[in-house]
Amino acid sequence: MHKICIAYTHHKLGDLIWQLPYIKAISEHHNKNIDLILREKTQAKNILKDLKHINNINYNNFRKGIYYWIDVWKLIKIFNQNKYSHLYILDKVNKPAIAAKLSGIKNIIGPGIGNQKKYLTTNIILNDDDRKLSYSDQSQKLLKLHKINIGNLYPQIKVDIKRFNENNPDLLFDGKKIAFGVDSFEDYKMWYEEDFVKLADLLYEKKLFDYVYLICGPDKSHVAKRIIETSQKKYFIDCSNKDLTGVITAIKNSSFFVGNNSGPLNLAAALGVKSFGIIVNDAISELKYSKIEFVTPKNYKDNTWIRDRKNMKTLSPEEVFNVLMDKIN
Repeated sequence: MHKICIAYTHHKLGDLIWQLPYIKAISEHHNKNIDLILREKTQAKNILKDLKHINNINYNNFRKGIYYWIDVWKLIKIFNQNKYSHLYILDKVNKPAIAAKLSGIKNIIGPGIGNQKKYLTTNIILNDDDRKLSYSDQSQKLLKLHKINIGNLYPQIKVDIKRFNENNPDLLFDGKKIAFGVDSFEDYKMWYEEDFVKLADLLYEKKLFDYVYLICGPDKSHVAKRIIETSQKKYFIDCSNKDLTGVITAIKNSSFFVGNNSGPLNLAAALGVKSFGIIVNDAISELKYSKIEFVTPKNYKDNTWIRDRKNMKTLSPEEVFNVLMDKIN
């Protein structure tokens, strides 16, 4: 009897969201609900709880150095407890493949890039040159090689919003709400705080909102605070102290989302909220399997990375405002 587990080791929320179509495709291919092993930082137990094709989610932090074999042992323990027939690994990391081999899992399937191929039970793998592909394209190619059909390439997350609202009553306000995603792991992708303030002024003049949720992580709380201090307006709601249940509550209660190329932007699109990505210094081609509406400068060139935040100033609040007015009306 088949019992399926999927491991994915990246910690960024956006990277996990891109893998959701492939996780679902594997479940549908075997006609079985699946288990996941992910990093705790993804908060996947909160955000994926309502997806019916997922049974259980286990956390493993996939650390390096002296913790490497401790995490391998933890994986072995999970594998031995669950007696999986199949392990799919959706990246090139060795650790879950080694643990699966030591646990005697009969079907260990992964990209096989680098040393990982030594621990797989199949010769159907990617080429080492495929490491140049995006993570999403690697997973697509892997599933295609194993004749696993992918029905929908666009990530989708269904949530019971009542559950999230009940856990975050302090985020529920009467009136129209929108959300700004104001941070990023990479500073060079971040639009400037004063530009978000100006954009809010323009949208407020058109009566498009009563409140704006400011979405950012606790390590970038200074960004939300600076926006509020610069604006001196009372309509901003600082969500920097919220976990992903709060972030989802804010996004799902918004009529649309505008933000930097980061996890919350991908989350908003996957949640089915109209989403606008402010893209200046990186590639929109990386987001091609998304329903994000892109807002770029006039002379923008795709597949170009500019690691200088100052270049974000080439996209003005007025330009973003004009795109929003054209798309949301």
